[in-house]
Amino acid sequence: MRAAPPHRLKEIPLTSADFKNAKKAAVLLYCYPKANQMQLSLIKRTDYGGVHSGQISLPGGKPEQFDATLQDTALRECKEELGIPLQTVQDLVPLTPLYIPPSNFLVSPYITHESRYPDFFPDSREVAAHIELPLFKLMELELEQREIPDGPFHGSPVPCYLYEGHMVWGATAMILTEFKVVLTALNSN
Repeated sequence: MRAAPPHRLKEIPLTSADFKNAKKAAVLLYCYPKANQMQLSLIKRTDYGGVHSGQISLPGGKPEQFDATLQDTALRECKEELGIPLQTVQDLVPLTPLYIPPSNFLVSPYITHESRYPDFFPDSREVAAHIELPLFKLMELELEQREIPDGPFHGSPVPCYLYEGHMVWGATAMILTEFKVVLTALNSN
């Protein structure tokens, strides 16, 4: 909740029963090596007129009928959006599901990693830019308070991470904040 926009805290349901009408979605924190440093893939969504248009996010989306689980959804969406095969993926590690009030989604984030650098072929219909964030840089990033520069929430102050000119806020910043806690715990063991 440290990375939640202040107004969002009032919009988050208090019990799991409050999520019964939420749509399901899944995202993938996809990690891989590049020049002997682990990276994390973020994407800049294309401009499409929706509430998350043009935002920095993790690869992911809604389940299809043939997805047996939300883990399958996360893998399929990452494969579709980044054009990667995901054949040698390790076990997926779940993070805390997160409710997103503006789009009424309950998003299930999963972490995975590969041992080799993949060949990326981002889908230009969904991905305006593929952003590789080194994990050591993620750990150095601090939450800052900034105003949203455009879109339906233009001018609203939110906690965010700034990386190479990209403003990462909302659900993505919240998920990355939890991921940083996990990485810190792993590093201390």
